[in-house]
Amino acid sequence: MRQLLRLHPDSYCSAATRIEVEITRPHPTILTLSYFVTGKMSDIRVFPVIESARCDELWRHTCFEAFVRAWSGSEYYEFNFAPSTQWAAYRFSDYRSGMVVADEISAPTVKVQSAPDCHTLQVSLELDRLGLPRENPWRLGLSALIEDMSGLKSYWALAHPPGKPDFHHKDSFAHEFSPVMQQP
Repeated sequence: MRQLLRLHPDSYCSAATRIEVEITRPHPTILTLSYFVTGKMSDIRVFPVIESARCDELWRHTCFEAFVRAWSGSEYYEFNFAPSTQWAAYRFSDYRSGMVVADEISAPTVKVQSAPDCHTLQVSLELDRLGLPRENPWRLGLSALIEDMSGLKSYWALAHPPGKPDFHHKDSFAHEFSPVMQQP
């Protein structure tokens, strides 16, 4: 299922013209997210692909993000994925508070492909490592920060709450999915 990320109303971006995310579940315990950026890739600041590793502060430059929370409760996870294949995972106890590195998360598989007019980042996450209750659906927030070559940043998400860009806001968790799937 493909979802369209929307540009924040206070953002401007001439480099990226469209961002979509395809959400798939190739296995009951795996969530795969494929981010597709369309535009003039030479105008987007991306760092070269390196060996995939955990790294902090990826959100300071072009970065793709996913947020996962249970339907109820205040705890949630934040995942950051850079075009370099670096990644990060954090657990929050409440809105923007109680942040800790989510050491329980194993390294996701991150793959990238780039062409002059499209960039694709695909990541696979193991859901069974998330310490969230499984009796109700989970909420997913998908977002991207795109930095152009001049340093201008634009903010894209499934949904934007009123005010400045805030991917942590509960209204940004706009996609519902089941944490448990029956195996075929």
